[in-house]
Amino acid sequence: MVKVALDAMGGDNAPIAIVQGAVDAINTSKDIKVFLVGKEALVKEELAKYNYNSEQVEIVDATEVIEMAEPPVMAIRKKKDSSIVKALHLVKDGSCDAFVSAGSSGAVLVGGQLIVGRIKGVERPPLAPLIPTETGASLLIDCGANVDARPSHLVQFAKMGSVYMENVMGIKNPKVAIVNIGAEEEKGNALVKETFPLLKNTPEINFIGSIEARDIPKGYADVIVCEAFVGNVILKLYEGVGGTLIKKVKEGMMTSLRSKIGALLVKPALKACLKSFDLEEYGGAPLLGLKGLVVKTHGSSKAVEIKNTILQCQTFKEHNINEKIKNVIVKNEDME
Repeated sequence: MVKVALDAMGGDNAPIAIVQGAVDAINTSKDIKVFLVGKEALVKEELAKYNYNSEQVEIVDATEVIEMAEPPVMAIRKKKDSSIVKALHLVKDGSCDAFVSAGSSGAVLVGGQLIVGRIKGVERPPLAPLIPTETGASLLIDCGANVDARPSHLVQFAKMGSVYMENVMGIKNPKVAIVNIGAEEEKGNALVKETFPLLKNTPEINFIGSIEARDIPKGYADVIVCEAFVGNVILKLYEGVGGTLIKKVKEGMMTSLRSKIGALLVKPALKACLKSFDLEEYGGAPLLGLKGLVVKTHGSSKAVEIKNTILQCQTFKEHNINEKIKNVIVKNEDME
């Protein structure tokens, strides 16, 4: 059974959406146990609304909450009884296999490194969300953890991302590309120019060169490598454009009687199409390279994203991703 520590107090919709997502996950899979970490009275009140197998849920009382605006390092050190800190300790001591939170990104990133710790040899753990494309999904790595990354960090991102896509998504020999402003090797800023030849000469990955932002949604690459500033801009633009397009399509379909009739006819197909491009369907962003699995979901996460993220943890554990990442990184260190 995969054990997931869930921050019940994190995010805009906590604890309502968090508890609902947890219940939906355990009702989907009998092989998951969720440890809901948060204010016990509030969590119990929400759980009372649902039918579920009580053996798959455990409440861990945490009296404090780390707020979004708090300085992450100080909050992790001072709020020892917060839902984030207590849940991370469950992963550190082996009580849980994974930690999921929609709470403070900074606290999750700092806590993941300080409490759970990095795999030996991993220089910087990157956040790596799956993003929808024409051909399925690609891994965007890094999207928010390391805004001042070095070339050696990006090389490790590429290796870890390849392990993830091959084992979790089942993509054999995943195509790796670095985000650039053109396809030519000589283009890019200093970081990209220095990293490009290193990726080109990394035997553990299938490097295909540069990828421009406009080609990311086409699915040309399975692993999209960049430092966190660029990755976060790409991710937020993805979310913004996606939401705007959906809104404009809906508005257009309501402009006349004819368009309303047409909307009814195409609704099932359109719904299925839009669902495949909904970021919530892909779960959260794992912080790769830690000794235990830490996953960050959107602050605005609804129940469906929490559910999918918990199920994502099950897949991660079943495929022993951490051990495979460790093997790739240690092997490379030995070669050096």
